Amino acid sequence: MRWAKKSRKAKLNELRLYRLKAKKKINSPNPEVRIRYKLEKRKEAWLIEKLRKYDVPKAPVETYDPEILTEEEKHYLKRTGEKKRNYVPVGRRGVFGGVVLNMHLHWKKHETVKVICKPCKPGQIHEYAEELARLSRGIVIDIKPNNTIIFYRGKNYVQPEVMSPPDTLSKAKALEKYRYEQSLEHTSQFIEKLEKELEEYHEHLARYRKEKEQAAPVSGVNS
Repeated sequence: MRWAKKSRKAKLNELRLYRLKAKKKINSPNPEVRIRYKLEKRKEAWLIEKLRKYDVPKAPVETYDPEILTEEEKHYLKRTGEKKRNYVPVGRRGVFGGVVLNMHLHWKKHETVKVICKPCKPGQIHEYAEELARLSRGIVIDIKPNNTIIFYRGKNYVQPEVMSPPDTLSKAKALEKYRYEQSLEHTSQFIEKLEKELEEYHEHLARYRKEKEQAAPVSGVNS
């Protein structure tokens, strides 16, 4: 018991010492010390490591003959897809098993399905279209500027037994991944800002030293 109490006390002392050092760095009159402390606190590497756990190995692509559609067929399918009120949303979680499942459920009664992506970063809509086409085996008919994709199920469409592909994340896991991605993005932006501040401080310091060196001989002559 005595050893356990001593161990706990040692841990508390260590924690107090760590906090004291951190406080000194935060309140340091030296800007470089303050900036470097903030950089040390960033968890960029930890977040990258966390995100790796959500990488799902892609299943081997099965060979199949892609259907060739005429321009008239494409135009008809495009118009049909645009008129549909129902759609499959791709939200902040991105592409996960549930999105593909909803596409197949929609294809039970309809030839086309409309997929709307919100929010969507510039260029991300094309990545989603490619990924969803791979997972669902659907044919991309049109990609609209308002982040809408029209998919066609194909003439010889057969609903798969497993509509949610195994090489996709679950809804919960997709949300976890999104949160880590957001955190990593904000952390990277903050690190970039701190590094810029540090660079500006070094430039300021170099200018100050140069001015001081140039002023030294002048003051020596005057004396």
